[in-house]
Order: sequence, then C-alpha cells, then structure tokens
Amino acid sequence: MNILITGIHGFVGSNLVKALGAKHAVYGLDIVAPFKTGVVKTFCWKDLEENRLPVMDVVIHLAGKAHDTKNQSLAQAYFDINEGLTKKVFNYFLESKAGKFIFFSSVKAAADSVPGDILTEEVVPAPVGPYGESKIAAEDYIQDNFDLDGTDDRLVYILRPCMIHGPGNKGNLNLLYKVVCKGIPWPLGAFDNRRSFTSVDNLCFVIDGLVAGMVPSGIYHMGDDEPMSTNELIGVMCESMGRKARIWNLPKELMQGIASLGGVLHLPLNSQRLNKLTENYVVSNAKIKGALGIDRMPVSAREGLLITLNSFKEKV
Repeated sequence: MNILITGIHGFVGSNLVKALGAKHAVYGLDIVAPFKTGVVKTFCWKDLEENRLPVMDVVIHLAGKAHDTKNQSLAQAYFDINEGLTKKVFNYFLESKAGKFIFFSSVKAAADSVPGDILTEEVVPAPVGPYGESKIAAEDYIQDNFDLDGTDDRLVYILRPCMIHGPGNKGNLNLLYKVVCKGIPWPLGAFDNRRSFTSVDNLCFVIDGLVAGMVPSGIYHMGDDEPMSTNELIGVMCESMGRKARIWNLPKELMQGIASLGGVLHLPLNSQRLNKLTENYVVSNAKIKGALGIDRMPVSAREGLLITLNSFKEKV
C-alpha cells in the first residue's frame, strides 16, 4: 500500500518508517524533506494544498505541537498546529481515495488527571491546558465530519497514546534519567503512584495492525500492559546503569510541607509539581487489544523501558 505519514522526520515517524517501510511504500509530509532511508519521497505542505501527491491508501497524521513542559508556548500556537493542521490533513483524506486515516491524539485530550482507577475510552473528555484542548478540538473536527459509528467503507482511527518512549526520544523520561545518573536520591519513595507508558515498539505493532487489518473505526487508548510506579521506574533506570537505586521514603507529610513552602519561596518543588510527580495515571489498552484480537502487547513495559534507557547511555 501507499502510506502517507505527516511529521515523518520526528521520533514516532522515524520508527513507523522502520516498521512499515519493508512492506509498504511510505511517503512523508513534513516541513523539511531530506533523504530518509525507507521513504519514497517527502512532500511539503504546499504539495498537499496543490494536490501534487500520488494516490494514497492510508494517511497517518502525526505532525503536531508537542506538550511544552516548561509552559513557554503561546496557547494559540497549539490550536494553529494541532487543530489547524489536522483539519487540513483530514480534509485531504476526505477528498482522496485513501481508505484509512489514523490520527495521533493524546490521552491528555481525555483527561489531565485520571478520574477513578483507570482511564478508558468511555471518559467524558475534560482536558486542561492548550495542548489537551487543541487535541480534543482536532478530535471533535474529525467526528463532526465522519461518523465513527457509521457504516462507511473507509476507516478512521483516533489514537490516544500515553507517554511514548523509545531510542531517540526526548522528554521527561530523559530528564529523570539524567537526575538518577548524577546519583541524586529520589525523595518521594513514600508515594507509590502508578503510571502507564507506551513503548514505541508496541505503538508500531498497533499501527501495523490497523494498517493491515479491518479494525472498526473509533477512539482507542494506547499504553503498555503494565503500569509502573515511579519507584519501579527509578529501579529499572538504576538496573540499566548497573547501580543500586537510591530511594528515600521520607514521610509524605514532610514532603507536602516542603512543597507548600516551595510554592511561597519559588523553589523547584511546589505543591502542583509534587502532585504531578506522585499522581496515578493508568491508561486502559483493553479496547485496542480486543480490536486487534490479542491478549498482550508484544513488549512488556519493563522490556520497553530497558530498551529506551539503554539507548540513553550513549548520550549522558
């Protein structure tokens, strides 16, 4: 098949090229167009606007503005890119002969904090902040222009992955790894929170299944099978470094008091940051596994994290 991937030169796009390139003709759509092994050709956005693309069978829309953890981006920039580009690419799909459209949204479009024990597709979306709000606006546009529950011969998927990681990615996982590398003890061991992660290998496995199979249209959450606590994550990090984990189980009340003081004194740890570091965020992947007819993802959460963490060694 001919597959068009927007944002093909990014972290996820590069991994999808490796996963899909051996079986399909992969084309790119990006703001840059250098040669890339496994890609027939990368088009620019003007090519899309002027309808200069060959006939595609599948469109995978990855391009977007990632969550700025430093909160330095203007809110409108998220909507211009995450909503605006999605409208442009989805309109292209509707007017094309492509049979499948896969949109990469985010669990942050569903909820900034998980209500209850686990986040499922049944949750009423309540995003907080321009990143999640722009992603749900893009989802709404797709659903306003395509009936996901209808009988259309074409298939549309809205995929909501939680934190994606793998060799070559950048983000909070890298920052925590660098802290652990310096031997700085983790002082929040008393908070046994659990979070879901998404190995890029599992993500590529799911995309391959959506491309090759006849999975019903719909919204699907994406994550590894096993959630992990931050304490377990630090343990795996130290295992990859060949050292013993340094985790301090300081009283919760003490750390909450320090965080409260940090808000007044503008210290790195404040109450809001403490809550984010210690909250639970467990995402269900039951729906996508059921749709693909599998019991487990091919890579366990621990295996996937070790692959990612071992790749960090060369850069620290």
